[in-house]
Amino acid sequence: MPNPPSFSAEGLQKHDLAAASRQDYSSHDIDSEYVPGWNSTDASSSQAIDPDSGVKRGLKNRHLSMMALAGIIGPGLLVGAGGALNSGGPASLIIGFGVIGFIAFAIMQSLGELTTLYPGGGSFVSLAERLVNKSFSTAVGWNYFIIWAAVLANEYNVICSILVYWAPKVPLWGFFLIFWTVFLGFQLLGIEAFGEAEFWLALLKLLGLTAYFIFSVVYASGGLVGQQSALGFHYWNDPGAFNGNGFRGVAKVFIFCSTFYAGVESVAVAATETRNPGTAVPQAIRQVFWRIIFVYMGSALFFGITCPANAEGLVGGGAKALQSPMTIAIQTAGWEGGVHLINAFILITCISAINSSIYIGSRTILYMAQSGKAPGFLGKVNKMGVPVWAILLTNAVGAISMMNISTGAAKAYSYIVNLSGVSTFLVWGSISFMHIRFRRAWTTQKRDLIELPFRSLGYPFVAYFGLAANIFLSLVQGWTTFSPFSAADFVDAYILLPLFGVIYVVCRLVWREDKLKRSWEIDLDGGRRVDLDTKDATKHDKGSKPSLWRRHEGILTSTLFSNKLSALCDGNNFILNGKHTGLTHTSPFMEQKKFIKFGPTRQAFESYVPMIKEEVLGYLASEPSLQNAALAVDVSNGHFQIHG
Repeated sequence: MPNPPSFSAEGLQKHDLAAASRQDYSSHDIDSEYVPGWNSTDASSSQAIDPDSGVKRGLKNRHLSMMALAGIIGPGLLVGAGGALNSGGPASLIIGFGVIGFIAFAIMQSLGELTTLYPGGGSFVSLAERLVNKSFSTAVGWNYFIIWAAVLANEYNVICSILVYWAPKVPLWGFFLIFWTVFLGFQLLGIEAFGEAEFWLALLKLLGLTAYFIFSVVYASGGLVGQQSALGFHYWNDPGAFNGNGFRGVAKVFIFCSTFYAGVESVAVAATETRNPGTAVPQAIRQVFWRIIFVYMGSALFFGITCPANAEGLVGGGAKALQSPMTIAIQTAGWEGGVHLINAFILITCISAINSSIYIGSRTILYMAQSGKAPGFLGKVNKMGVPVWAILLTNAVGAISMMNISTGAAKAYSYIVNLSGVSTFLVWGSISFMHIRFRRAWTTQKRDLIELPFRSLGYPFVAYFGLAANIFLSLVQGWTTFSPFSAADFVDAYILLPLFGVIYVVCRLVWREDKLKRSWEIDLDGGRRVDLDTKDATKHDKGSKPSLWRRHEGILTSTLFSNKLSALCDGNNFILNGKHTGLTHTSPFMEQKKFIKFGPTRQAFESYVPMIKEEVLGYLASEPSLQNAALAVDVSNGHFQIHG
């Protein structure tokens, strides 16, 4: 990829603005002396290393999209849903998945707006420090690490149990040591290997769920070979929609569902290692909606239709595969051998879940170490951009799963795994809080929303709803421990709430200067990134087709010179750049472009307005479809307008 054009005042009028506009530098880190993509011509070398963390930006758009759609889906859903179904019945399952899904959607809207703008440095761990303070970031980061430590331990336990079903003579710890070594070696291969593996594993998971949904429809309709009558919604009547547990069952299901949904926010962690966060993150955020509808709501519906909530195997059914609603449904339908198929499917989801858990946990601890919130050696990366020490620590935490071998430690293990539920609510609530802080700072510093590459739907409703809902669920998620009262379960349900506060207070005492940032003190400019993969402008010709929404609006597409202009001033040089991706012109039509409005950029804009205006008018005159266009420059507001 060639360097962006750099031209002085003398050379500006002679410069080909149309050629300059074909570069894609729509976002950048103005605080850094080295701007990725501007000081190197090789996108595969220096540009591919994140300047802040040292990790490699190797994830492609398709990797991130598939991670958003089916990443982290593992035995937590396929097996754990059996416990949720038993606790609350099929109706509670749908209510729980629906409510938590709506909250997850709100959280992802907030996170999408923040992460698209600031994809570097560990996502919401760095965002918490940027928008609140370092102490808050530390509390959020350690809570998030706890989630993935608990999830990883559970997944290791499940994958070992699955293989013991096929090879009962091999001890659990034997399988654990084998998988522990294999996953460690794979993680050290680098981000490209991780992304490619997750892409194909996620695809297999989607195909497996689709096959089960088709089976469920046929089973409910009475279309299986030898089936005497249609199943329909029989299990909603017997044992009942709520399995006799009423609201208490619904409350229990909420905790299950929060654990199942944990991980939808992980695309934000992966954004730092994404080649093109400006395009990949918005795409991934939109995929989350379909994940909620297809994966979670689809599973809730068909599990409730095909598996009775009072089935004996749902709780304590021996091998993990035997506790899955999918296994029970297939066996009830008359296919006893189907347990091996489900076992294999759950094994695939386990591999993906462990792979993702190590990745997310290691990156979280990496970014915390690099910002002084964890031991410094954990923040080191090798020449390939792999955080070796962070991966070793995270994978070592998986050894907690071996506590489940011992009868005495099994109860303690269950307490550790259950911590992930309330941690999810704490982290999600923090994301909503950060979004509110960001918008206040954006408004206070008189920024225009048009500058945001991705805008949250329904702000401020989604942000305040997400914050209130997660606070509420954090407080009520353990109410079932009160009657009958269980001290151990009560502590397990609520221990992380005071722990979050303790971490924050201790950090504030250590970092005495770490005060809550005021809206006008928040840095809104640093930490931006450039997409590494750019495409030349698509010239207008008879064969080109406008996008669907532009065809719908009846706009005749004609390429102009830029979709988004931004400027940087470097001494006497003026760098003009933007991306040439489908800005259209029609009559009457107006597109408003905004230059960055701070520091030397503003001064550069004002000083070069006459030359910019002359150059742009010359370009417009050269385009037959744009000869009647008019140019207006509003210096006071930093606006650049083209009127048709």
